[in-house]
Amino acid sequence: MLLTVKDLSARLNIKPSTLYLWAAHGKIPCRKIHGLVRFDQQDIDRWLSSFSTQTSVPPQIGTRRVDHSDLDRVIARAKRDVYTPGHGETITPSPTGKE
Repeated sequence: MLLTVKDLSARLNIKPSTLYLWAAHGKIPCRKIHGLVRFDQQDIDRWLSSFSTQTSVPPQIGTRRVDHSDLDRVIARAKRDVYTPGHGETITPSPTGKE
C-alpha cells in the first residue's frame, strides 16, 4: 500500500515539509510517481525498524556517593570573589539605589 505525504506525516507525527526534505535527500525510502512523492508502507516499516535500539539495563540511581566538597569550595570562593570587595575598594550601591 502506498502512503501519501499527508498520511505518513500524520503517522510519524512530523510536518509534511520534513518528509519532503527527507525524500529529496534520500533519507527515507520513497517513490516518485508522476512527480508525486509516495511511500510504500512495508518499506517504511522496515526503515523504522532499522532505528530500533536494544534495551539496556538503566543505570542505578542513588547507588553511588558523590563527593561535592570540591564543588562546594569552588562555589564558595566564587561567591567571596564576587561579593567581597578587594583591599581598599568600597562597595558602591547600584545607580537606582536598589540592591
